[in-house]
Amino acid sequence: MEIWGWVANHVFELLGAVGVVGSLWFTALSFRSDTTTRRIANLINITANHREVWKVFLENKELARVLNPAANLLKQPVTPAEKTFVTFVIAHSSSVHYAMNDQLVVSWDGFRRDIAQFLSLPIPREVWEKIKPTQNDDFVAFVESCLNWK
Repeated sequence: MEIWGWVANHVFELLGAVGVVGSLWFTALSFRSDTTTRRIANLINITANHREVWKVFLENKELARVLNPAANLLKQPVTPAEKTFVTFVIAHSSSVHYAMNDQLVVSWDGFRRDIAQFLSLPIPREVWEKIKPTQNDDFVAFVESCLNWK
């Protein structure tokens, strides 16, 4: 009986506390939903940017050698157009790396493999070695770990 007396005397305080806890719970659920939505929207933007970078490759025949594993750089050095394109791909990869590190996008499981495959080609590797000193140290470490990853 004592407990009901206490509840009767403190009903408004109890309802206020339940309301505060309920609103905090609702806010947490909304925040989680917004975060998921934002991460997916960021992934869609990254995918669109990826498509734009590679569209340049597809529309420019002089870039065909970039993906040639037998490209002979002694015979024909990297052209300015090839260097620019590979630099764009690396800059895009850097953006993806930082977005993934900050959990701003859904994680991309094949990203390390993609970096390793691209930079193992002669032209991308040559460009990477030239622009590596201008990149952030943590991104360089990430790329180098991708190149050494099996």
